[in-house]
Amino acid sequence: MISREFVSVVVLLALTILSPLQVSAQEHSENSLLRYSTDPSSPFSVALESLQKQINYTFESIGLLRRAMTHASFSEENNKALSILGANVIDASVALRSLVKDVDISAKDLSRRISEISSVDSSCAADGLRLGLQKVIRVSPETDSLTPAVVCGAFRAMCGAIALDSERSDDAGRVFWSVHGQRKGRAISRFLGHMMPLVAAPSVTTSCSVEIASVYPCYPQRGFLVCC
Repeated sequence: MISREFVSVVVLLALTILSPLQVSAQEHSENSLLRYSTDPSSPFSVALESLQKQINYTFESIGLLRRAMTHASFSEENNKALSILGANVIDASVALRSLVKDVDISAKDLSRRISEISSVDSSCAADGLRLGLQKVIRVSPETDSLTPAVVCGAFRAMCGAIALDSERSDDAGRVFWSVHGQRKGRAISRFLGHMMPLVAAPSVTTSCSVEIASVYPCYPQRGFLVCC
């Protein structure tokens, strides 16, 4: 017959072994709650809310945007798949807009145009930085959120998340061009600003065609900057 002393020793050993495991499990649970908390007042949730206002799009499923702003180094539930979707949505949008402007564009020129806009370092990451995604995306402590691949991946994933959320690639394309077009507009303004004074020209008569207004909202004429 097993003595009470033996049972007591076994129970004591079991408690000694299980206690650290319970503490570890509790700590892991608490850490998970901190990392994946959906508290609307958390810094991450506030950043997502601000981002939606920036891009002028409100998600029906905020979980998609949360995933889009989660790097693979941070969680297994990350933005890799959404980034692939977003890259294809952007490419399709660029191709469509290019063909609408010039249906006779060569395949070579179209491919070059898509490659230029899809470039991680020179274009895609710049669009992401413009939105401040490096401050929003969740990464591991060992990962630099300013890395072009990380920022570009977040930007593409955001576009993919919009397409999935609305089930319309056009919505994602609209957001993409609204962000990407900001750089184009500033570049034109800087160029024209160096060429001539930024003044009104009421005496200058000009007609702004749709083509001119869409590409060059302001352009030089007779020493003045004329804005459509």
